[in-house]
Amino acid sequence: MSSGGEEKKQPEQKPSYTYWVRKITEDAAPLPVHNKIIDATPPPTSQSQSQLGSAWNRAGTWEEKSLNYWAIPRIKELLLSVGSIPFSSGSAQVEDVTKCVGDALVVVVRNKKRVSFTYELSLKVKGEWIIQGNNKLLAGHIDVPEISFGELDDLQVEVRLNEAPDISPQDKIEIHNNLKLFLQPIREKLLQFEQELKDR
Repeated sequence: MSSGGEEKKQPEQKPSYTYWVRKITEDAAPLPVHNKIIDATPPPTSQSQSQLGSAWNRAGTWEEKSLNYWAIPRIKELLLSVGSIPFSSGSAQVEDVTKCVGDALVVVVRNKKRVSFTYELSLKVKGEWIIQGNNKLLAGHIDVPEISFGELDDLQVEVRLNEAPDISPQDKIEIHNNLKLFLQPIREKLLQFEQELKDR
């Protein structure tokens, strides 16, 4: 309390927030009217039509995409369609593709598309041969150690025959050579795959 008997006035506390209310009068500007925006995207030009890769990569600098989701089932489908191959003493066919390991890629570099693939394959084969006057059902595998883009002319196959103790070594060599004749139809199917990959 002061000596004059007057109490000190406490400073007025101001609110911690403020707000503004628009008073609508006749003189006030009208509220904005919302209009639907019509898609004004310009039609694609010849430059945008030739754009490769994803929308985020407009410059086409570098983009790599796996095509295994399409490539592996397609390789299996093509190889299973090889069909039966006749030999002088029998015939054989591809029964299954038991191994298809690798990658198929499409790469966009500087707005240019490039494709590549590398796979390792194993095909299960079965056949029937006439050996010493008797029909013998035999099975084995044709392994393709590597297939890669642009190198199918150099394709190599390896043959593994299942155990057959009642067949002579000479007959096994003949069956082995018979199964190597699958090389050409396998190459033709893989060349078809390569072309389809380039066209994607």
